[in-house]
Amino acid sequence: MTEQRTIPAPHIEEETRPFWEGVREGKLLVKYCRSCEAPHYYPRSICPHCGSDDTFFKESDGRGHIYSFSVFHAAPIPYAIAYVTLADTDISMMTNIVNCDFDSLAIGQEVKVFFAETEGDGPPMPMFEPA
Repeated sequence: MTEQRTIPAPHIEEETRPFWEGVREGKLLVKYCRSCEAPHYYPRSICPHCGSDDTFFKESDGRGHIYSFSVFHAAPIPYAIAYVTLADTDISMMTNIVNCDFDSLAIGQEVKVFFAETEGDGPPMPMFEPA
């Protein structure tokens, strides 16, 4: 396992506050639209699919697979950035892959959400680790 980077605390807007409150409770929340029924990530109040403002949060089970990834070995502390497609929503989210040997990562690999600590009293950051 590799050394982990320090993660800055996210800036929390009123629009995203429920998402970060969910993260503090160990929940990965995804926004859904009541008008077109489509999920979307990142959390925002206007649906990017149909423009409706009738959106709500629903908990994801936090399981998915790696759609694409890149490992930055030359960084002071190596890290992996990836798009993970959530199995229960079929949306992809940009994230980090942690708690693993980066050389063993593969496209299609199953992963699960991991909530990484951030600096100060910030909420954890949702990342993913091998399932």
